[in-house]
Amino acid sequence: MRESARRNTSQLVEETAVWLEINGAPAVTWMCTAHQLEELAVGWLYGEGYIASAADVRLKPCATDLGFWATVPDDRVTAVLGKERRSVLASGCGAVATYLAPPEPGTWEPIRGEPPGVEILRVRFKEMFGLGERYHDTGGIHGAALTNGDTLLQHAEDIGRHNAVDKVVGAAILAGAAPTGLGLLVTGRISAELASKAAAAGIAWVATPSVPSSLAATIAARCGMILVGRAVSGQPHVHRP
Repeated sequence: MRESARRNTSQLVEETAVWLEINGAPAVTWMCTAHQLEELAVGWLYGEGYIASAADVRLKPCATDLGFWATVPDDRVTAVLGKERRSVLASGCGAVATYLAPPEPGTWEPIRGEPPGVEILRVRFKEMFGLGERYHDTGGIHGAALTNGDTLLQHAEDIGRHNAVDKVVGAAILAGAAPTGLGLLVTGRISAELASKAAAAGIAWVATPSVPSSLAATIAARCGMILVGRAVSGQPHVHRP
């Protein structure tokens, strides 16, 4: 049994703990894939409202541990903490601090943008799956990509699908281009937490080979964000506001 376990370690998907402190205070610990960690931290800070651009944050990695010290504007920390967010036992990524239905119930935003047709979506997903080196190695990992419809702009993989989204958002922010108005491709279901992250990042539409949850559809409708389920099938399910 022990020899068998040693032989099969190459079939395990990487998972490790990475912490973040903001202005000296513990903020979050991710259980994640230790790759594109700066992108993960920046994307999470952007989605939570701590920063508006890469210029708002200074990240200092720990030399002896997997973690970061982040310095951000004090007024942004005050604003985020003032929202009194509650921890939520999320459907796919443990405990998160987030709003599950931005904007406030009863308000509706105009549609942010239209997804491309089914054939173009299939091409973009094929490209994304082709970039999934860790997926091809283990099969036990999620992917995400930002696209303008014509090409993939950012790509990331992680054991957590929400982490993968934070990574591509962070990559865009670090490249100096906010993800506002872009499309988001994901490999897993579109949960409420994922829809909230996409909405906070200004994403226009989210597509998946899987399906959205009912609460994700509600969040997307309030934000003017289109969701596309079964996106690589012959008959995608388009959920419009």
